[in-house]
Amino acid sequence: MDNKELLKRADHTLLSQTAGWEQIKTLLDDGMKYETASCCIPPSYVKQAAEYVDGRLAICTVIGFPNGYSTTAVKVAETSDAVANGADEIDMVINLGWVKDCKWDELLEEIKAVKAACNGKLLKVIIETCYLTDEEKIKMCEIVTASGADYIKTSTGFGTAGATFEDIKLFAEHIGKNLKMKAAGGISSLEDAARFVELGASRLGTSKVVKLIKIQEE
Repeated sequence: MDNKELLKRADHTLLSQTAGWEQIKTLLDDGMKYETASCCIPPSYVKQAAEYVDGRLAICTVIGFPNGYSTTAVKVAETSDAVANGADEIDMVINLGWVKDCKWDELLEEIKAVKAACNGKLLKVIIETCYLTDEEKIKMCEIVTASGADYIKTSTGFGTAGATFEDIKLFAEHIGKNLKMKAAGGISSLEDAARFVELGASRLGTSKVVKLIKIQEE
């Protein structure tokens, strides 16, 4: 798989707690230059970033991040604010405690509420696979499919582990036809990135693909 194919699937990401505007601006410049699918940045920089790229690049941000245990009302408010500020894509974290409590109806309703607040923008649902059993992952495949979200996503990158080939294979076997997959967290080589795409991931959440391609070009 050539680099251009990987780049058009990459959500070029910077979610460090200490990331400031100069770092985010560099990320956006690279996103525009290399034509990535989006740049994923903290919510507080969405408005400035959207104004800076002026439609040349999709702006993605995160909701309920990284722990997922905000109330539904807070997640909905965060989403509405992000969309009003110019976000094109929303990556939300589910309530993992609700998974452990088997609160399936509450999980479904929360995702639906956030999707409604997206006002037509893309929604990716992070289920943080490193904390879930295979049975819980399968159940979340069913719930995210039923919710009307656009993507199911493996990880925040802030958990104990990131995307694995096994999880993307599991997703592929259990999601509905209208749901896509995003592999995120710990993608450290172009070979691994290509393998995730071959397994069916439509998006890659990564801070490294652009950096690795830059090194190749030197």
